[in-house]
Amino acid sequence: MAAENQCQAVLGTIARRHGVSEGAVSAALDALQRGGGTMAQFSHPDFGGMAQWSKGGMSMVGDMFNSAMKASLDGVLADLGAAIDDGTLATTDPRSSAGHAPDAAVAGGSQSRGWWPGGLGSPSTSGGQNAMRYAFFPDARRLVVDDNGKQTIYDTADHRITGVSQQQSTSQSLTFSSQSGAVRVDDLAVVP
Repeated sequence: MAAENQCQAVLGTIARRHGVSEGAVSAALDALQRGGGTMAQFSHPDFGGMAQWSKGGMSMVGDMFNSAMKASLDGVLADLGAAIDDGTLATTDPRSSAGHAPDAAVAGGSQSRGWWPGGLGSPSTSGGQNAMRYAFFPDARRLVVDDNGKQTIYDTADHRITGVSQQQSTSQSLTFSSQSGAVRVDDLAVVP
């Protein structure tokens, strides 16, 4: 019960600091936990409906020209990430609430393994939209793409992935930004 009270106090402090409701902060925390602590995608009226955030600088709010709303989202997620990193808030594996065993015990700032396969380290960037998500692991030189539950691992060779562009059509495609320019995921070698 004390941990639950501490969590509520932290959420309340963050909500007041950024001028949003505790419900908005709670929704952001739930999404951040589902995103492995590196990304969040959720919908809440305090952020104009649909909101997205990715560690490293990408964020979007439903009211795309409302810079104050975007600043609130950035602040809320940065504060939540810091509270997770310093152990003030414990993260959970979202599958544990669905009756699955968690990948790793997570508290006190330790990292959980995300939706990607183990042994790749921590992603430098990850994100997703609709039924497609990705994570880039620079040390392993691997890009993992999960398309509607089907995971494919790509060898990124010398590319250092920094961003993504996702085409919305009947067949979704991904193009990544790297130090060498645009890289289509279809041009990368698949790791068996």
